[in-house]
Amino acid sequence: MSITPHDERFMAAAIRLSRWHLGRTATNPSVGCLIVRDGVIVGRAVTAISGRPHAETQALAEAGALARGATAYVTLEPCSHHGRTPPCAEALIAYGVARVVISVTDPDPRVSGRGIAMLREAGIEVDAGVLEAEGRQSLAAYLTRQTKNRPYVTLKLAISADGMIGREGAGQVTITGPLARAQVQALRAETDAILIGIGTAIADDPLLTVRTPGLESQSPIRIVLDPSLALPLTSKLVETARQVPVIVVASEEGSLSQAEGGNLPVDATDMDSRRAVLEAAGVEVVHCNPYHPEVLLPALATRGISSLLVEGGAKTARLFLEAGLVDRIQLYQAPVVIGERGIESPLDATDIPSGFTHTGTLMFGEDRLDEYERGL
Repeated sequence: MSITPHDERFMAAAIRLSRWHLGRTATNPSVGCLIVRDGVIVGRAVTAISGRPHAETQALAEAGALARGATAYVTLEPCSHHGRTPPCAEALIAYGVARVVISVTDPDPRVSGRGIAMLREAGIEVDAGVLEAEGRQSLAAYLTRQTKNRPYVTLKLAISADGMIGREGAGQVTITGPLARAQVQALRAETDAILIGIGTAIADDPLLTVRTPGLESQSPIRIVLDPSLALPLTSKLVETARQVPVIVVASEEGSLSQAEGGNLPVDATDMDSRRAVLEAAGVEVVHCNPYHPEVLLPALATRGISSLLVEGGAKTARLFLEAGLVDRIQLYQAPVVIGERGIESPLDATDIPSGFTHTGTLMFGEDRLDEYERGL
């Protein structure tokens, strides 16, 4: 059967549904599934929070007997292997669906193509690649961790009219308006972890949580690049470490170097003492060269972190850009003027690195958001 506009319409709905639990399904992807019979949706689901149960089994259960002879629309190829739960391909077969429409084939070697083969061997018609570009975008974090062994990295910058991202010695400087800031809160809520450098942590003393009412529990893990463990014990990050996880990335023993914005401890004994105090406050200290993201990112992936938001500051942004490890850029431009002692942005709309495609512009009041993405 050829792909029809109805197929694209239902798959678009499944993709929208899949976004409901972004950043909340642990190491599993957030997948959307619709069961459609005679043009009517009789079952729908998204991967459950924490990753189980999967979308297909929930949608099939909702559809019940109506699933027999129906079409299932799934944003990711149904799993074919036995893990903590039986394969979703088996569930689709058992419920008697007649056709399965898939957006993206799963790159996981335990699944890749096997789920489709299992369905076809059972006599089920399968069509794959429907709205694949949109599906891959919704699954970007999962696909990046599977194929590149690292999190999908988004760099967010808010730039003033004179090209600045802050002012020296002024702490946090408000650049964008309330509508744009609310959008950033939504981005945090669907991201596994957020990262800043120690210079920003000291200068701004940020909280880095989600403050939108009702979404506070979706605050991401907070990560600070802090080679010499200079994060103040009185900082908001340390004071809230038991409520929302904080990871401090320190230099590997024997490889300390002067940190951005921090003071180098006198010796290893001092380093050990600071680590002990931070850990006693609930902060996790990880020893991994903080200024080599090509080493750090795979280490974060082993912890189940699939998406990472880099928020500051300028040196940290340049670090990831120069390493070629940014997948998406969100560039907010506001009419505010910073003026003297401004901190220059590491990039603007005129010097986006090669390999990025401009994917859209949105306005939030007077603030403009331009988004750029690198192909997966």
